[in-house]
Parts: sequence; structure tokens; C-alpha cells
Amino acid sequence: MRWENLTVDSEHSRADAALFGADAVTTRTFDTPEFRGMTFHEIRARSIINRVPAVSRMSFQWTVNPYRGCSHACVYCFARKTHSYLDLDTGLGFDSQIVVKINAPELLRRQLGSRRWQGEHIAMGTNVDCYQRAEGRYRLMPGIISALRDHANPFSILTKGTLILRDLELIKQAAQVTDVGISVSVGFTEEELWRTVEPGTPAPERRLEVVRTFGDHGIGCGVLMAPVIPFLSDSPAQLRATVRAIAACGATSVTPLVLHLRPGAREWFMAWLGQHHPHLVARYERMYAEGSYAPKWYQRRITRQVHELAEEYGIGPTRADTPRRIRPPEPAEPPSSEPTQLSLL
Repeated sequence: MRWENLTVDSEHSRADAALFGADAVTTRTFDTPEFRGMTFHEIRARSIINRVPAVSRMSFQWTVNPYRGCSHACVYCFARKTHSYLDLDTGLGFDSQIVVKINAPELLRRQLGSRRWQGEHIAMGTNVDCYQRAEGRYRLMPGIISALRDHANPFSILTKGTLILRDLELIKQAAQVTDVGISVSVGFTEEELWRTVEPGTPAPERRLEVVRTFGDHGIGCGVLMAPVIPFLSDSPAQLRATVRAIAACGATSVTPLVLHLRPGAREWFMAWLGQHHPHLVARYERMYAEGSYAPKWYQRRITRQVHELAEEYGIGPTRADTPRRIRPPEPAEPPSSEPTQLSLL
């Protein structure tokens, strides 16, 4: 495997320093039902705060990714290409060969304490899901959230995983001292489509329960309605059903994102499409003939429809990474013995 090719593009470490060396990799398998057929490559990373490339469309500059590869096995996942950097397969290999940065919490705490770090917002779950199945065994996120809390460093988490509820109390503590944004990804609610296109994820209704639970605990939670899949989840009735379900769980926002097919993901998705929906292959080839993204007119149409439905159901659009912070209650003022002048203003 080409482990040494992963260099850090960050001003906080040497540009030619590998993230880890091949001699630092420990490979494990676990003979339990939830991990059967999966291989875990445990490594000790040399850097954990990553700079987002300037050419990216992302609105944040820094990320933390404790895992590479993802057992959610979403056929459209744009992060599949990253597995090729390790000489790993971007198809089944991406779903089952998981790189685990076992020292992520301690490394993050050290980097947050560096004089060079300026306390910028850190986004998580933007590449692969930090609450995928492996997190149940490795438990990296509690240490990561604790480090962010202790340094009052703003952060956001995007997830399809219900395991985030395990860390609800830690997230509440962090939200008392810094800006915290939580978003859940739910692109559609149809069970048959979910089972084939996102086979390793919790069901959409379970993810929406995560949104409801966070809201019940005072943390507003947005929904990234992603991806909207052309010809499979984009009919007016399907969009309405999805937005209605998102509104019913108390989401503070809904942000639609149309499917994009970057190299690595494109080949895997098109193979899946040919197997499950062969009549759509030619339509996809035409729609994505110009590149990774659907035509602008189509993206604008979907965005307009979702925003209109969101307004109808009482929720509004916002950026997926917008932080939401629990504000501590204002202390009650002691009663005064002096007379009070009432005012209309």
C-alpha cells in the first residue's frame, strides 16, 4: 500500500512529512457480525487538523477526519477517490478497508494547544462519517470532542450515524463554551432506495430521530438533504415527503444538495445504476456529460422546490455548517428594594 504518499497540506507541519509510515500500520479483523468482512488498518497519524484545499467549494478551511474509508457504503460517496491514494480499491475496498487514526484525540489536543493554532472552526464528517460503525469500537470521538470543548474551539459535525447520540452530553458541554453545529444527512425517506444506495447507514427515520433528540436537549439540528438523486428521489411528491418528514422532527434548517459524481465515485455509482436501473444510464450520461455536477438549471430547480416546501412546512434554508450554540440562561437579578420605573420600551 502506498501509505507514504499521504503528505500534509498544512502550515502546521512540514509539507513533505507523511501522515504515517508503513511500519506504523497494524492490520486487524474482528470476527463479530457487525465487522465481518471488514479490515481495519490502525495507524498513528502525524497530523490530524487538515487544511481544505483553496479550490474546494467548501465554506470551511479546516477538518478533522479520524477515519478513511466508510462502512456506510453509500454508492455515490465522493470520498471514494481518496482510497486510491493508498493503493486501495475505491469500490468494495472503500466500504470494508478502514484506516483508523488511533491517536487522533491526543494528537488533536496537542495541535489545539499549539501557539500556531488560531482557534478556527473545525468541520467533521465532511469526508467520511466520523460516526460510522468503526466508531462504536474505537471510540475516538469522545476524546476529540473533549479536546475541542477544553480549548473552546468551534466545530461542526455532519453525520448519517445515530451513534452521535452516545456523545450528546459531551456535545452539550462543548456548546456551553463555544459554537457547535450539528447536521444530519437525509437525502430521501424511501426505504427501498435507502436499502440499495446507502446499505450501511441507519434508516432515514432513525437519523431523523437524532435530529429530534438534539432539539429536545436544546441543540438545534439542521438537515443536509443530500443527495437528491436525479430521476430516483427528485419527483415533487418525493421532495415533499422528505421535507415534510424533516420538518416533523423539528429540524432548524434543510439544505438540499444534488448528487455530484466525482472520479472514483462516478464509476462505482454508474456500475450500481446499470445493475439496478439500467434504463437510467443514458440519461445520467447526458446529465453529467460536462463533469461531476448536474447542470445549473437542474440544481436551481431542486433548490427552489425544496426551499418553497421548507417555507410551507415552517423551516428555512441555511448553510449546513452554520454553528448553533446553546446559550446559558441569563442569571436572575436579585430583587431590588428601590422602586422601578416601568417603560414601554
